[in-house]
Amino acid sequence: MNVVFHVDELAKLSEARHNIKNLITLEPTAKIVLLVNGEAIQGYLLPAQIKFIRDFPNVTYHACHNAMKAHHIEVQDLIAEIEVVPAGVVDLIQLQQAGFAYVKP
Repeated sequence: MNVVFHVDELAKLSEARHNIKNLITLEPTAKIVLLVNGEAIQGYLLPAQIKFIRDFPNVTYHACHNAMKAHHIEVQDLIAEIEVVPAGVVDLIQLQQAGFAYVKP
């Protein structure tokens, strides 16, 4: 099972974490990507999100470079586990074309 969780609202990041935890409980071998763009990109700087990333190393974390620019976030501001993608929308399309189910909390 391949799933991409897409979060573009900061307030929805907590819900995405809960959804991912629930999915991992039921499907421990699921391949999961959390793609963050828009205002939610700021969430990758928050302690709760950083703890989650470190607690769930089997999830892949993507950050939209365009959103980072818009919110004045530099690559070096993010922890190493986060992969910066050039554009969130392109990443979503590529993941869906690769067979990832789309979930937007």
